[in-house]
Amino acid sequence: MNRRVVITGIGIIAPNAIGKDGFFNAIKNGISGIKFIPELKDYKFSCQVGGIPEFINEDYLVTLSKYELLNADTSIRYSVIATLEAWKDANLLIPELDSKSLSKNFGAIIGTCYGGTEYFTRKIYPYVKEGKTKRLGSQTIEHWMPSGSAAAIGKIFALGNQTTANSSACSTSTEAICMAYDRIKKGDAKIMIAGGTDPYSPFAWAGFDSMRLLARGFNDNPEKASRPMSNSASGFVPAAGAGILIIEDYDHAIYRNAKIYAEISGVSINSGGNRNGGTMTFPNSSAVIQCIKSALNSANINSNDISLICAHLTGTIADKAEITNWKTALSPNKTLPYINSLKSMTGHMIGAAGAAETIAAVLQLHNNFIHPNINCEDLHPEIKATWDSNKIPHKTIDNINLKYVVKAGFGFGDVNSCIVLKTI
Repeated sequence: MNRRVVITGIGIIAPNAIGKDGFFNAIKNGISGIKFIPELKDYKFSCQVGGIPEFINEDYLVTLSKYELLNADTSIRYSVIATLEAWKDANLLIPELDSKSLSKNFGAIIGTCYGGTEYFTRKIYPYVKEGKTKRLGSQTIEHWMPSGSAAAIGKIFALGNQTTANSSACSTSTEAICMAYDRIKKGDAKIMIAGGTDPYSPFAWAGFDSMRLLARGFNDNPEKASRPMSNSASGFVPAAGAGILIIEDYDHAIYRNAKIYAEISGVSINSGGNRNGGTMTFPNSSAVIQCIKSALNSANINSNDISLICAHLTGTIADKAEITNWKTALSPNKTLPYINSLKSMTGHMIGAAGAAETIAAVLQLHNNFIHPNINCEDLHPEIKATWDSNKIPHKTIDNINLKYVVKAGFGFGDVNSCIVLKTI
C-alpha cells in the first residue's frame, strides 16, 4: 500500500479542442466549445446548444478503420482515439493486432453514462422495429454495449488485467480514475487506462431538457450559455467527448524513464444514500463533505495545502450548495484556495466530465497556471458571500506555484468521488 501512483499520459476529445496541446491552449485562453445544434431545434428542445467535438479527420478515420470501429457508437470512437493519444503521450508501444502477447499488468476502467445510446436509437431500434434484424451485422453488440470502449481498448492494447466499464452518473470518470488508483496502489496492476466517454445524443439529453435542467435563453448566444457560479445561469449545457489518462505505478514509470505529469496522492468515493437532504438529483451535503475530507486524509494533507480546486460546478442551483460544501470541508482554513470550473468552456460532458476536468487539473498543475472561469462575471450573491471572489479568477493566472490540486465529481444517485493531485 506504499506504492506511489502517477499520471504519465493524457488523451482528450473535448468540445473546445482535440488533443492535449489544443486543449491546453483552449483552457488557458478561456475558449468555449459551445455551439448551436440545429437538430435540437428540430426536436423542439428548450436548450438548443451543446458541446460536440469537431472529431472527424482523415487520420482518425484510417485508425478507426484499422480497428474495425468506423461504425461503432460515437462514445467508443471517442475513447479509442483519446486512448491512442494518451498511450502515445506516455511513450508506450502499441502491440500488433496479431501478436499473441498479453500485458497482464495493464488494464483499463472506462466509464460512460450513455455509451451506445446513439447506435441503439439510430440503428438497432429502427431495424428491429422494421423486422430487419438480419441487417444489423455481426458487430452490433460490440459496437453499442456500454462496455464497448473498454472491450475495444482491451483488444487494441492486449490488456490482461482488469478491463471494465463503470457508470455512476456525472461522477463516472472521476470514479474510474479513483478505481484505477486503488488497483495500482494495492499492487494489482502496473498501468491502468482510466477515464470516461459519452456521445452527443438528443435521445440521452432529452430527459435533462424535460427536467428543465438545461440552459435556456442562450440559443442565440451559445458561448455564453454555460455559466457555473453565475447569477444568470439557467442550467447546464450538455456536451460530448472523452478524457483518458494513463495511471501508472511510480517505480514502473521511473524504470522506463516516463514523463510524469503529476502524482495522485489520495482519492475517495462514497454515497449519500439519498438521505439527510440528499435525493436522486441533489447531494447529501454531509456525504460530499466527508468524501472531500477522506480524500485529503488519504493524501495525508490538510486544507491549507490546497492551491486549487477544480470543481464539479455545472451552472445549476446546485452550485451554491457545492461552494458551501467545499468551504465547510476545508474549515477551519481561513485562506481559501482558488476554484474554477472547466464546464464554463466545455459544457457538461456527463460520463467524460470528471476525466476531462482531471486532465485540465493536471495541465494546470504541471504548467503552473490557473484557467479562467468564463461567463461568471455576475457571481451569484450567495457564492460571493461564501467564497473569496478574488479566488474565483475570470482571467488566466500565469506563473503560479501550485502544490496540490483537488478534483471532485458528484452525480445523480447521490454519488461522490474526489481526487487529490500533487506536483512532482
